[in-house]
Amino acid sequence: MDVNAAVAAAAAIAGVLTGVIAMLAFRWSERDQKRPTRTSLHTDPVLPPGVDTVLSVLRSSAVVLDEADAVVKASSAAYALGLVRGGKLSVEPMLQMARDTRRDGEIRQVELDLPRRGTGRGEALAVSARVAPLGSRLVLLLVEDLTEARRIEAVRRDFVANVSHELKTPVGALSLLSEAVMDASDDPEAVERFAGRMQIEATRLTNLVQELIDLSRVQNDDPLEDAEPVRVDELVAEAIDRCRHQAGTKQITMAAGGSADLLVWGNRGQLAAALGNLVENAVNYSPARTRVGIAARRVTAPGGDLIELAVTDQGIGISDKDKERVFERFYRVDPARSRQTGGTGLGLAIVKHVAASHGGEVTVWSSEGQGSTFTLRLPEAGAARDRALQHPDLDDEDGPTPESTSYDPLPAPEVLP
Repeated sequence: MDVNAAVAAAAAIAGVLTGVIAMLAFRWSERDQKRPTRTSLHTDPVLPPGVDTVLSVLRSSAVVLDEADAVVKASSAAYALGLVRGGKLSVEPMLQMARDTRRDGEIRQVELDLPRRGTGRGEALAVSARVAPLGSRLVLLLVEDLTEARRIEAVRRDFVANVSHELKTPVGALSLLSEAVMDASDDPEAVERFAGRMQIEATRLTNLVQELIDLSRVQNDDPLEDAEPVRVDELVAEAIDRCRHQAGTKQITMAAGGSADLLVWGNRGQLAAALGNLVENAVNYSPARTRVGIAARRVTAPGGDLIELAVTDQGIGISDKDKERVFERFYRVDPARSRQTGGTGLGLAIVKHVAASHGGEVTVWSSEGQGSTFTLRLPEAGAARDRALQHPDLDDEDGPTPESTSYDPLPAPEVLP
């Protein structure tokens, strides 16, 4: 009996212990399920209602931090800028702002320069960061990239400064020359000399204003809105006619050659201005009794055939350091020579914008003392070219077509008188 009683007691005790253990395991599991995990802190339900929707439509990079400075939510732009790494805000000044805002509830804003990720360049990202409390324990960080805005503002400041300087020079010269004319009213020879200088300065001022207008137009207008098939040989002939007088004065040989059936698709006026600027530069910067050549050809490229227009001179050439800047607005390789030739420093900038807006490019090869070659590459008209050649009547309203005209495609080399 005693043995049976002992066994029964042991079994009862074991049953009670099993029940207690099972109950404790159930309670522990239930509490563990209710405990917020690290992953749950980063999910959308933590955010107040509607905040997630608002953050998704903001242009700024958004980061939401909890009371432990862990990232609850971050936009893709925030990751792209390198603001968030390993679930933490990686920019210490912004992190300190968030902590201060969490402590006193004040909204803070600051502008910072951040290093670029994954580049060896020394350029920095300019950003504006704004921190505000979000609910009782969250902090919202909004970051806006100001890099492009600052670059554009710097370009505008430089442009205004350069324009002011360039306009001031001829205007000041005209003012001084007009005073000189008044003082020399009794000297016909001096009046004639000063009047000639005034005409030169007035011409320079007129050219500057016109090129400013042209540059503004090519930057703002879409050339493909009024695009048409344009014959390359006509562009070359027009560029030669534009510089005929200057070349004749310096006894420069103007020569053209290449294929006669080339067409490009674009704005005729802008293309003519671009090629004309290249030829005019070649003539202006070439010594007397030298040669300027214009060659046109079709080249094969991965994205489709290109039309290549190369303008070669035997001028003073360009140094390696200047070749990188010749397409900048108002930049001159030789400012003293530019004053003699009347150059404004805008011609090559116009060429660059025209080439880019037409889907092409302009490059330069040069060697000091040996001359330069500027190459303008433009996409070939393609289907438009074939259509224009097969259906001459399509262009009747705009003038002669490639099939009906008797125009000499590319002038033979000639020496201008």
